[in-house]
Amino acid sequence: MRKGASLIRIFAIADLHLSFGVNKPMSVFGDLWVDYEQKLEREWRKLIHVDDLVIIAGDISWAMRDAEVQPDLSFLRSLPGEKILLRGNHDYWWGTRKKVQELAGHGFHVLHNNALSFSGVTFVGTRGWELPESPRYIAKEDESIYLREIERLRLSLIEGKKSGQPLFAITHYPPLLSPLHRSGFAALLEDFGVTTCVYGHLHGQAHQSRVEGLVRHVDYYLVSGDFLNFVPREIPFFH
Repeated sequence: MRKGASLIRIFAIADLHLSFGVNKPMSVFGDLWVDYEQKLEREWRKLIHVDDLVIIAGDISWAMRDAEVQPDLSFLRSLPGEKILLRGNHDYWWGTRKKVQELAGHGFHVLHNNALSFSGVTFVGTRGWELPESPRYIAKEDESIYLREIERLRLSLIEGKKSGQPLFAITHYPPLLSPLHRSGFAALLEDFGVTTCVYGHLHGQAHQSRVEGLVRHVDYYLVSGDFLNFVPREIPFFH
């Protein structure tokens, strides 16, 4: 990534659920997922150049172990562009930031309890979790994780704010369920002056409940792979 010039373009996609190293075919979830890896590669190569930045916002691989994730990381490594990796709820192979960076290698940048600055833009974020407003939220099981993820986002934002650059947020879970509601995640994004946030996690019918567009000065984009038909989404960002 060039440090001294403006970013050429920013793309984002989530929920790739790659499984080159394990037997976990996504085709069981419908025809859209049949041979989706080939379509992803084809469209990625059409759109993305070596100097572009691609955000991969969680649920990267079905792997459980280091050896299993290597074919998936090799596939991503073969594609053009610098890549930011964020953990999703199904990334069971994920470890410490140092460990993930060692596994991924050159051309990958790991967003995990930190902030990443490139060419006048600082990227912040965390995995996120089910929101208290969700019918799937069970306080006894989810509250401690929710609060921990809120704190991780806060620390990432504090670090990112030190850069003095515009802040671009990445989460895996949706940071809010409705423009009318202000979750702890959304409140932090707003309070720290974040202008853009991408997220994934939603699949199938859940796409209909997505929040996109400008909500209290933050521009939200859903980038789940199946929502995008596996075409990385270019995210406009002006700074």
